[in-house]
Amino acid sequence: MSNIKHCCFLLAGVVFWGTSTALAQGVTVKAQVTVGTQKLRSRQAERDSSVVLWLTPVGGRAGVPPRAPSGGPHPQLVQKNKHFEPHVLAVEVGSAVDFPNRDPFFHNVFSLFDGKRFDLGLYEAGSTRTVHFDRAGICYIFCNIHPQMSAVVVVVDSPYFTVSNGAGEISIPHVPSGRYLVHVWEEHCSAKNLKAASRRADIGVNDVSLGSIHLEECQELVMVHLNKYGRDYDPQVFSSPIYSQP
Repeated sequence: MSNIKHCCFLLAGVVFWGTSTALAQGVTVKAQVTVGTQKLRSRQAERDSSVVLWLTPVGGRAGVPPRAPSGGPHPQLVQKNKHFEPHVLAVEVGSAVDFPNRDPFFHNVFSLFDGKRFDLGLYEAGSTRTVHFDRAGICYIFCNIHPQMSAVVVVVDSPYFTVSNGAGEISIPHVPSGRYLVHVWEEHCSAKNLKAASRRADIGVNDVSLGSIHLEECQELVMVHLNKYGRDYDPQVFSSPIYSQP
């Protein structure tokens, strides 16, 4: 009889451990996002790929600890062919982002916006500068030499976030059960439209679909930026030898 009791205890322990592990791993939250109006469908893939979605627990942190830092390389905004790659990057508060220069000439990356104010100065091809993003916000980033260069770092106060793919698909793994506020951001949408698209969601123990989320863009929302000194860009700057790599 004692052996039978012992075996039952072990079996119960295995079942309980398996259930706890599944809960600790969380579930995958999915959504489908679209941006624009019917007449802009030809540009749909480009617009959808820049949608950031993140989840914040209602009433505090969720019961299961957030995803642990990977300890791997920092996320990057690469300067190449006078562009930033990717154009939109989402990171959690406290993250460090590398800005490698892979062009054969100098760049000067800066931002004057609320996500992080910084000026990396002039730095040459093959070198990298790093920025720590220590508070939530939307950080618009430019190059003080090349006015056509722009990027956005979306800094969120949650470990549960992602940027949609080219098909407008959202997938966030390892989300603990609980009630969340769903936030979205897209470069061409006004703050009013983005707030209207936010919602609450109850996340259970199974994979969750938030369904379809449509964002209306504001065609009047045009980003016109000055250089880091608050002045227009010098039209002669591209031919100046000071910016040519020796």
